[in-house]
Formats: sequence, C-alpha cells, structure tokens
Amino acid sequence: MTAVPFQRPGFPEAHGLTVAHCEEAVWAITPDGFAYPAAAAVNLTGAVALGTPLQLWLYGVPGMGALQEAAYRWVARNRSRFPGDTPYCQQHPEECG
Repeated sequence: MTAVPFQRPGFPEAHGLTVAHCEEAVWAITPDGFAYPAAAAVNLTGAVALGTPLQLWLYGVPGMGALQEAAYRWVARNRSRFPGDTPYCQQHPEECG
C-alpha cells in the first residue's frame, strides 16, 4: 500500500480522476485500477492495512455503507476544523504549480 498526495502533478489524471474529485474525497486505487472514493476508500485501506476483510464486510451491511458515507461527507465538509499535517504543496513547492 502506498499513499500518494493528489497534488503531485499528473497523478489524478493518470488514474482517471480530476483534481476536483480528489479535493472532494480520498481515493483508494487498487493494483488492477479500480478506484474507490470516500468511506469505501477508507474501509478498503483499513482492510488492507489490518489484513482482514472485516471493515469491508461491515461496510456491506445494509444501511451501514450509507451511514459511513454520510459521516465521511460531514468530516470532509469540516476537515479544516481538525488538526492535520502541513499541506503537500507547502512541504514540496517545487512539485506544485
């Protein structure tokens, strides 16, 4: 598993995404090229990191995926209120336009 910032020039487009897609949600891209946004991406990433499909199973329970997506959208709308890392372009201005 590799984490790559979407601000890296050309990265979103190389995976069929736009910068707008990436600003709206986190994405998980599988080795075979499937792209999963938002809560689905969080669950897939967690399942890979933990080595268990439990998170994916829970996401698939009727109503649970919709609940997680709603929670993800709330967090995304309020992300500026949460502590975080220095934005990628501030850390690597030579790689950003």
